[in-house]
Amino acid sequence: MRRPALLAVALAVLTVLAPATALATPDSVPTSDVASDSVQDGAPSDPDSDVLGWENGYWYNESIDVDPSDGLDDGELDAVVARAMARVEEVRQLEFEQDVPVEIYTREELQEETNQRSSNTSAKDRLHQNVKYEAMFMVNESTDAVSVQQANQGATVGGYYSPTEDRIVVVSENSESPQLNEVTLSQELFHALQDQQFDIESFDQSTREQHNAIDGILEGDGNYVDYLYEQRCGSPEDTQNGWGNCLTDTAGSSNGSGASQAPPSWGLYLTIYQPYSDGPAFVRAIHESGGWEAVNAIYENPPASTEQTIHPEKYEQDAPTQVNITDRSNEQWNVLDLEGSVDYAEFGEAGLAAMFMAPSFETQFTGGLLGPRDIYNLNGSNQVDSFDPLKYEQPWTSGWDGDKLLPYVTEDSASTNETGYVWKMHWDSPEEAQEFREGYQLLLQYEGATQAGQNTWVVEDGGFADAFHVTVDGNTTTIVNAPTVDDLSGVDSSITVQAVQNGTDTTSNGTDGDTSEGGENGTADAVTTTDSSDGSGPGFGVVVAVLALLTVAALARRE
Repeated sequence: MRRPALLAVALAVLTVLAPATALATPDSVPTSDVASDSVQDGAPSDPDSDVLGWENGYWYNESIDVDPSDGLDDGELDAVVARAMARVEEVRQLEFEQDVPVEIYTREELQEETNQRSSNTSAKDRLHQNVKYEAMFMVNESTDAVSVQQANQGATVGGYYSPTEDRIVVVSENSESPQLNEVTLSQELFHALQDQQFDIESFDQSTREQHNAIDGILEGDGNYVDYLYEQRCGSPEDTQNGWGNCLTDTAGSSNGSGASQAPPSWGLYLTIYQPYSDGPAFVRAIHESGGWEAVNAIYENPPASTEQTIHPEKYEQDAPTQVNITDRSNEQWNVLDLEGSVDYAEFGEAGLAAMFMAPSFETQFTGGLLGPRDIYNLNGSNQVDSFDPLKYEQPWTSGWDGDKLLPYVTEDSASTNETGYVWKMHWDSPEEAQEFREGYQLLLQYEGATQAGQNTWVVEDGGFADAFHVTVDGNTTTIVNAPTVDDLSGVDSSITVQAVQNGTDTTSNGTDGDTSEGGENGTADAVTTTDSSDGSGPGFGVVVAVLALLTVAALARRE
């Protein structure tokens, strides 16, 4: 999250409360809050010059005398950081070129900094964010989307590396004696190493989809290194892993997730989280087949879309289609012009999947369109797979081939927050375009929409009260939104809303003709289901209850 001020907390670690008993990593090893004498005293003497696995006087397998129980003083912090840098080098086989300052913040200090970063966001930028996330049914029109993003960052970020400031912040849940989690530190140190080796600011991440696509390698590699690092943290007598205990924040859980509440917006969280779920698996497969050299090569040709990390077989094989939108608005409605930034949004397959997943989290799996088995990847023990916890491969969104959302405003939009948009999506086939439309109509029903005309739906009350015109033409789905049905033609003059005949949603231009199940006459069960499976399996009923209160242990660690 680098370029806009509201997204300045860049390469970080997300935290959400998660019970370790329900979501334990099967092959993880215990950690400790004391690092003193934590490694066998077999480290070689200091080298004459900087070498891989040695930094600032410490080898990766060298003991350090640190007692973090009363907080880390400057000397102790320097020792912990130096050895962690050496360990990151050992794991990733890349050399640091320079040191990076590390600071420990309390969560309150992080929230204050996040608020300050967002305070200079312009009115147009705020309006742009509002349109984007209202379109996704994630932030309603009575709420400021920038403020919600601030709250999400303050509540869920466990640490971050800032490329523009070249510094690392690690959040401590212990406000009395600030500590740090060594695994969290290792990931942020690796992001600094990434920046030194691959110039991460050179990547174009100007839209949400482009950001998530590039993060498929940036965060995928970071979280895979994080995972490998943690596997080498063991008890002092554990000679197989060789590192002994790694530091933890005693106020948080053993994996560094100390936040005590869910994020203010599940939708925003799930949209951002996709690279942290699919990215590590994408990178692991490349590493296992071609080693670190093959992973390094990905930086020269990063994923072009989130589709390519959700479906790794599409990497380098299925580039997204560029979507063009013809402006057909009248004199009252205008494209929201942003100075120095793109005036459109892209969400990709990841964002669209998050849109359908979010209601299940918001209702704690008592409602929504998808049940736990539709959303979570389960391992052989019927527990959530902490390495790749979430299924962003959803039937309604697979086959995505490109999307663009163009926001529209009037002269009064800045004060009323009444906006519109044209959202156009390309799909691999007409059938997949129709499939998305069916799912989207179920989502409209879930939000309280009723049909007001052919292809036209209206949400009468609440924060998402608007008119929606949804059509399919070949392999393209188009959604036009406006405050009222009458306003739809102002945003797109090609729209003529006709009355519905016999309760059947037929098209006004002869190109849609969708009368399938899941249109207007779709069953109510389809929009309130909590599990598409039979719910069988060892203890899965208990897991459903637990999942109603949390996301995932791995999801609790990473941004």
